[in-house]
Amino acid sequence: MTDIKKTDLKQIKLLAMDVDGVLTDGTVTLGSDGTEYKAFHLLDGHGIRMWHRAGLQTAMISGRESVVTKQRADQMKISFLYQPCQKKLVCFEKLLADLQIEPSSIAYIGDDVLDIPIVKRVGFGIAVANAVDELKSHAHYITSRPGGKGAVREVIEYILKNTGKWTELMERYLV
Repeated sequence: MTDIKKTDLKQIKLLAMDVDGVLTDGTVTLGSDGTEYKAFHLLDGHGIRMWHRAGLQTAMISGRESVVTKQRADQMKISFLYQPCQKKLVCFEKLLADLQIEPSSIAYIGDDVLDIPIVKRVGFGIAVANAVDELKSHAHYITSRPGGKGAVREVIEYILKNTGKWTELMERYLV
């Protein structure tokens, strides 16, 4: 694992995430009519809202095309959605160009080997607890929670607490 102390979390301006296996547990359920179903954890959703309230941006980069993923991105007001991305680094380069942002100012959460090229490029690369070992070996941080079970929220809290933004965000809940 990369030495986390070398990462300046105050530089992070954007949180980019894989979807299946990160925002979900990786399970895709198909109904008899072909409708796709996914489960998203509400802790992650509220964490994303808090991230946005801190003035930070979000993006999703998914290997699969999914109407459900688009719906969730819209619900969470995630402005940047890239799917399908079989070569995620190509989509990541498009994100960099679209936002005119440096890789060092991005945190990225993944779970599988498709995510390795991005994790190696960003300022803060994260693997969820149930990610494959190959990805974990390149990550700056490995969550204690598995994908789809609050791992994104864990990362958001970690970054916001370590950049001094968490306390201000919590004020509205402690009244």
